[in-house]
Amino acid sequence: MPTSDLSIERPAPYIAVLRYSRPQSLNPLNVAVRREMAEHLNALAEDDGVRVVVLAGTEKAFAAGADLVEMSKADAVEMHGWNTAKSWKAIGAFPKPLIAAVSGFALGGGCELAMHCDIIIAGQSARFGQPEVKVGIMPGAGGTQRLTRAVGKFRANLYLMSGRTFDAQTALTMGLVSEVVADAEVESAALKLAAEIAALPPLSLKFIKEATALADNAPLDAALEFERRACQFLFSTADKNEGMSAFLEKRKPDFAGR
Repeated sequence: MPTSDLSIERPAPYIAVLRYSRPQSLNPLNVAVRREMAEHLNALAEDDGVRVVVLAGTEKAFAAGADLVEMSKADAVEMHGWNTAKSWKAIGAFPKPLIAAVSGFALGGGCELAMHCDIIIAGQSARFGQPEVKVGIMPGAGGTQRLTRAVGKFRANLYLMSGRTFDAQTALTMGLVSEVVADAEVESAALKLAAEIAALPPLSLKFIKEATALADNAPLDAALEFERRACQFLFSTADKNEGMSAFLEKRKPDFAGR
């Protein structure tokens, strides 16, 4: 059943905001919310009227981790039956640019959710972390792998093994977030960036996203080969012709996604 905690907004052409608002408990990620979030993103992936999606929470929390009330009652068999990997995979496989607008807490599953995105815009007061060790478990939705790939083994282990949280400026210095802005400007900055990206050719963005994902997982030679072939393919698109013609004619391009 859909939950009223998730909503989709269309603030500008080609841009969608997927908002999670459960402020009475700092936006915990229960199983139902993760499944519905994946369903929304699957639908947005097929929507030609959307080129960029912004994930947003509330002023106090992007998402403050998993729902511990739900998890405290679960055993290993029940956890396995939830099959949360399916929802996380759908989020990670979203083919369009995905921007996290992080205000307040992004802890545990919330930090993992932000790390599933392509770009993270954080408010100055935002706090990140993977504190699962403090409640007797460990990250289970990519926290150990994505954080290590983003900041390196030794910085990652400092936070994974201690459960400490860290602020937005530390996250920026480590390379975990893309930009830090004033708290009041998080969503406006994310939407401004989304509009800038949405005006660019969708096929180019799709292949750029696929290529940068390979940087974490594929041998360099294989990733470079994908990059070369994707670049060559784009020379057959109408948007390549439009982009180069507009540049030479000193006018603004109009990219159609073809």
